[in-house]
This record gives sequence, structure tokens and C-alpha cells, in this order.
Amino acid sequence: MLKLAIYGKGGIGKSTMTSNLAAAFAYLGKRVIQIGCDPKADSTFNLLRGNPVEPVMNYLREHDEEPENISDISRVGYGGILCIETGGPTPGLGCAGRGIIATFSLLEDLELFETYQPDVVLYDVLGDVVCGGFAAPIREGYAEEVLIVTSGEKMALYAANNIYTAVQNFADRSYASVRGILFNRRNIPDEEAKVKAFAEQHHLPIVGDIPRSDAINQFEEEGKTVIEGNPELPISQIFLQLATSLLQDRNTI
Repeated sequence: MLKLAIYGKGGIGKSTMTSNLAAAFAYLGKRVIQIGCDPKADSTFNLLRGNPVEPVMNYLREHDEEPENISDISRVGYGGILCIETGGPTPGLGCAGRGIIATFSLLEDLELFETYQPDVVLYDVLGDVVCGGFAAPIREGYAEEVLIVTSGEKMALYAANNIYTAVQNFADRSYASVRGILFNRRNIPDEEAKVKAFAEQHHLPIVGDIPRSDAINQFEEEGKTVIEGNPELPISQIFLQLATSLLQDRNTI
């Protein structure tokens, strides 16, 4: 099983990267789970034609008991991808990170992985603050590898550095390791040089180089990934090649 946590600062495009990568894995015939670990609960939006799944934290607030089945807190999206969103607390109350921990505990109780038996699990995680519950995917054994989404923008690279440092702090505990960088281009001056310098400084490969594409925005308006919209497009082929590469590295293709 390939278990990836995809981190990046808010607004950097990590959910777009994650959902298109999930769709690419599904297109290749893999059984996929995507778990959104962000209070906005919008990670799986483009796998579900824009019809969001009820977040786990919303379900727990609105019911007097925990769900009996995975189907109560999930929906099946494009290519059979099982979509789950942790959600967050009522705005101004509680801690979103603790919501992630509570969700993971619930998924264990419901025997998600034993029941669904996925080939690939993707965690889409807010990376502005890598502490508490937001660090759960990398320190609780859920994810084995981390992909860091960044552009060449200063704050994106700042967040990427914090994410890398957080993962390295857990290195001696046999937790997740950083697999590499997902370069989501914003077409700012000297962007490629800045991202390459960051990658070289931290001895990380750039595993994916995603150009800006109008097709991504076009299909997001329809609640789709580019893989679902048109798998023959050049941008779709980039995601498919990335998925194939990640699978080959794990000998799971």
C-alpha cells in the first residue's frame, strides 16, 4: 500500500494536486482513498462533481452517536475513489488539529483500511502549522512518505521548510520521510531557480513539476479533475506520469 501525506501552505494548490493525483491513480486502476485533513473540508470537491461529502466533525456534532459504517462519513467519487473529509470545529471553538486526531481514531474503530483494502491512501494536510493533529499523518504511522507542495513564492517556500523540519524532527522515530517536492508553478520571476535551490539545500528531488494550466481551472469549475475532464491533455499526462513514477518506486504497479 502506498500511503502519502501531501502538505503545503494554504492556497498553494495542495488539494488540486492531491485530487488530480488521486484521479490519476484511479485511472491507472488502483483502489484509492483520499482523506482531506483541512478544516475547509474541500479536498475531495473535484472528485465528487462539486457535491461535498459531509465532514466527519460535522457528523459527530449533529448526531448523538458515532457512525456505524464508513458509508455514513464518506462518498465514492471519480474512479471509485473513497472520499473522506475530517472537517473542523465550529468556527471560533475547539481545535482543528484535535478533529484530525478524533477522525483518525474513528476510522481505526471502523476498520477503514481492513474493509476497503486500498492500494493508495492520500492525506491532504494543511501545512501552515505542522503541530498537534496536523502532524498526525506523519507521526502516528498513517502516512509513510510526504510530498511537499510549493511554488517559488517566499511564503510557500517558508512553509515548505517548516514542513521539512517537522518531518526531520521525527526521523529517529521511524515515522514518515519526505519523498520529494511537488513544484506547482505560479510563473513568478526566477521561480524555477528558487525551487531548485530549496530542493538542493534539503537534498530532495523534485518529483513533480506542474505547469500552470487553464484546463485545471476550467474543469474545477465543473467539479472535476483534469483526469476526469480529459485524460489526453498534456497536464493530465503529467499527473499520470507522476502517479506511475510513485507507484513504480514502491513496486506497486
